[in-house]
Amino acid sequence: MKIWADDPSTAIFAVFTEIATTRMAGLPICNPALAVETIAFRQSDAGHWVGALVTPWSINLLCLPGHRAWPALTAGNHFDWQFPSGTYEFIVAEESRLGNYHLCSLFSPAGEFSSHEQARLTALAAITALFQPPMEPPAVDTAMTSAPLPSRRAFLGLGR
Repeated sequence: MKIWADDPSTAIFAVFTEIATTRMAGLPICNPALAVETIAFRQSDAGHWVGALVTPWSINLLCLPGHRAWPALTAGNHFDWQFPSGTYEFIVAEESRLGNYHLCSLFSPAGEFSSHEQARLTALAAITALFQPPMEPPAVDTAMTSAPLPSRRAFLGLGR
């Protein structure tokens, strides 16, 4: 198993750029407005690398092994990763130059994006939200819910 001691972004970019120009070149699911880009990779508290990958055919979150234990699963299996915002299901994948990695599809295919910048900002928002705690529901003001509602006449200033 390949362990990434340093940020794997450059290797991911190289592998997926080659895939874009060979295996995926000319396929109808590819969006010509999009290019390959790795976005905001960082090492999580669990020790694995996490970031977003934009390609002409998809936008995914990726996890790659860092310094700590990595689940021994083969391609096609599923694994749930825990992040501050919640638990998300990833699919196990394998590329010879990357080794075993996990991906969570955000958009596949990525045909709805009219520009690479739009796809890039969407991926950046997703990876940013991944590391944020879930939002709390707004508190309900009990004083507001227990007070009687004014009549339509009172609302219009016409008395009760």
